[in-house]
Amino acid sequence: MSWQPSPLEEQRLEKLGRLREAGIDPYPLRAERSHTTAAAVAAFEAAPEGEAVVATVCGRLMSIRDMGKSVFADVADESGRLQLFLRRDDVGEEGHAHFKKLLDLGDFVQATGEMFRTRAGEISLHVRAWQLLSKAISPLPVAKEQEVDGQLVRYSAFADLEERYRQRYADLAVNPEVRDIFRARARLVSALRRFMDDNGFLEVETPILQPLYGGAAARPFTTYHNQLKQELFLRISFELYLKRLLVGGYERVYEIGRDFRNEGVSFKHNPEFTQLEFYAAYWDYRDVMAFTERMIATAARETLGTTTITFRDQTIDLAAPWQRLTMRDAIRQFAEIDYMDYPDAPALAAAIKGIGGEAPPGAPWGKLIDGLLGDFVEPRLIQPTFILDYPRDISPLAKGVPGDPLHVERFEFFIGGMEMGNAFTELNDPLEQRRRFEELQATFTKDDEERNPIDEDYLRAMRYGMPPNGGFGMGVDRLALLLTDGRTLRDVLLYPHLRDKEM
Repeated sequence: MSWQPSPLEEQRLEKLGRLREAGIDPYPLRAERSHTTAAAVAAFEAAPEGEAVVATVCGRLMSIRDMGKSVFADVADESGRLQLFLRRDDVGEEGHAHFKKLLDLGDFVQATGEMFRTRAGEISLHVRAWQLLSKAISPLPVAKEQEVDGQLVRYSAFADLEERYRQRYADLAVNPEVRDIFRARARLVSALRRFMDDNGFLEVETPILQPLYGGAAARPFTTYHNQLKQELFLRISFELYLKRLLVGGYERVYEIGRDFRNEGVSFKHNPEFTQLEFYAAYWDYRDVMAFTERMIATAARETLGTTTITFRDQTIDLAAPWQRLTMRDAIRQFAEIDYMDYPDAPALAAAIKGIGGEAPPGAPWGKLIDGLLGDFVEPRLIQPTFILDYPRDISPLAKGVPGDPLHVERFEFFIGGMEMGNAFTELNDPLEQRRRFEELQATFTKDDEERNPIDEDYLRAMRYGMPPNGGFGMGVDRLALLLTDGRTLRDVLLYPHLRDKEM
């Protein structure tokens, strides 16, 4: 549907026309800025008494208060806010009138003058010249501020969460706390990258468009290359491409990037998400566990300044050591069932139904165990916990637990009742890997969304010789959600995927 101006937008369009008639370009080619608002305040505070501090600031008008021959206004940039003080005698009759009558909240302006302190004690800019930088045609959602018990409380009319996600630009413009969330996310990604680099890992990039998808149990997005006449898939994991690099001679590699999975959307799922994966030669899952504890604690400390966080009213300590439980022990503890007492899928399914759990028809033994973990254990793992030793039949890329034909050296870690990441002692026997892939294929139904093709090129790479290694994958978005105490993954994604509004 094409845009139809609202009455307020019609008024602003009329002002736009009047500005142009007055010879004022509402969208000039350039801006000049000598100081951010914060830097201008800092320069004034640092200057010797009586020394003039001249500054040119730029930003969005957040308030205008007409006092007759003078005007007070607040201008905001990314660093903060600054009060502007304009007098008719300083900016001229025309400049004074244009500022009062033709500017609106949300417009971007440039102002030059001397810094001073008002009688009320507020550091401000005494404006000698100003310029419009960008005329805002649509008014931003109104946000009001009120002091309550000595604290500034913000009341925003932009309360519809879905509209805030759809119009993230407006959400960011009127809600500084939302901007803070994404600054924290950026610090988190930088901290993770720095930790990997400092520990000898090489950052690499692997293909997003892949001729085969693999490395995870997920349904892919499909696309088509017209010139090559080739069906391609958006990657669901980096794993198989990263491990090829171990064959090539790199010993520690990682990637932080986007994965894409054509699955459901929930508070902890989005069709595209940021993943950190790494692989280290000569490590096993015990080494990866120790590294994970250090990495998450370091990332939290560098992002927030502490390893103690609050998530959904729970206090969580991210410092090592973390709790370690085998999957069998965790399920015995929280679901009060020992799955080893039920050696086949039908018997286990009946036992699960007996305790009120879900047992999808035809699900294999390992899938039923994983369901027990998700239903009975995961929501209760608030403090950081490693769950170890997963069923072999749902972990085709991991080495077996010595002396145990049913389990592999795999862990997932959980914080705040959420699964945060997954890791293996990686299988490096190419013949066993082929057998595992073929066994897994036999468990899939024709329409199973987790069905993966066998990657023959990956198996060929393994036949050249792959060093023993430990591998790890983690959703960065979930870690950001945890560290910022978010409600849903949409809170930490600048542009989350949403259903079409008309639907």
